[in-house]
Amino acid sequence: MKKVLLLAFLTFAVSAPAAFAEEVRDRQDLRKAHEKIQEALKELEHAQKANHYDMGGHAAKAEEELRHAEREMAEAVESVKHDKH
Repeated sequence: MKKVLLLAFLTFAVSAPAAFAEEVRDRQDLRKAHEKIQEALKELEHAQKANHYDMGGHAAKAEEELRHAEREMAEAVESVKHDKH
C-alpha cells in the first residue's frame, strides 16, 4: 500500500523537475507541466483509496499542496494565453 503512495510521489518528483527545468517557450510547455500535476493528483487519489485514506494525514497534505500547484499552473497557462493576444 505504501508502495503505491511512493510510486505516486516518485512519478511527480521525477517528472515535475524535468517539466520545470527546461526553458518555457510557450504555453504548451506550461500545459505539459499542468498535465503532470493532474497526473500526480490521480495517482495520489489511487494511493489514498488503496490505503483507505489512512496515511497519517500526509496524503491529505500532499493532495492539498498538489491542488494548490494545479490551480496556480492553470492560472499561469491562462495568463500566457492572454498575454499572447
